[in-house]
Amino acid sequence: MPIRASHILVKDEQAAKKLLYELQAGANFAMLAKKHSMCPSAEQGGDLGFFDKGQMVKEFEDAAFSASVGVPVGPVKTQFGYHLILVTAKR
Repeated sequence: MPIRASHILVKDEQAAKKLLYELQAGANFAMLAKKHSMCPSAEQGGDLGFFDKGQMVKEFEDAAFSASVGVPVGPVKTQFGYHLILVTAKR
């Protein structure tokens, strides 16, 4: 079952935790992604589109597929840095 997710990628865990706190306080995920994410997807507000299992690195995939729609999760550490993930749809 594919999911659609957005993410914010930052270099360190402290920065990710600060952004997670802002999200939990009501900040807009896409706006924070555009401002802070190191990933090229930042231009789209962090949107990665739909993907299925086997398309992302394991740590990211495990967190994304176990997340509830609309609830940000993280920080998730991968070889790329620290991610905050927001699942926006499940098919």
